Amino acid sequence: MHKKLELPGIERIRARFLDMLEQRQRALAEHALAAWEGSTLQEINDNLAEARTILHQIAGTAGSLGFDDLGTVARDNELAIDAHLDGPKGKIANCPTEIIFGLDDFLKSSEALIAEQSALESA
Repeated sequence: MHKKLELPGIERIRARFLDMLEQRQRALAEHALAAWEGSTLQEINDNLAEARTILHQIAGTAGSLGFDDLGTVARDNELAIDAHLDGPKGKIANCPTEIIFGLDDFLKSSEALIAEQSALESA
């Protein structure tokens, strides 16, 4: 993590980001599961595209708030989904295991960050 921004009100913005991160985790998990269990190309790809949008939002904000590692994991997953959707396998009704594992890693990283920040606030 690089040096945190020290602008007035930044802690409140970080707290709001972490609250939103919890909501986005749930949405991301729902889209991942729906993509994994999907039976049609459109259902799978639509859910992957929604997951990608959530990851893009997180990646764009996380780094600017000093959460570089989370931003990197989000961006890596975003790019993996892009590569799948834009590639030849994006035309097959199948959700790649690698994407699901990557999303799971992101969810674990975000849980760890939330727990870490909660512990810091409690100290």
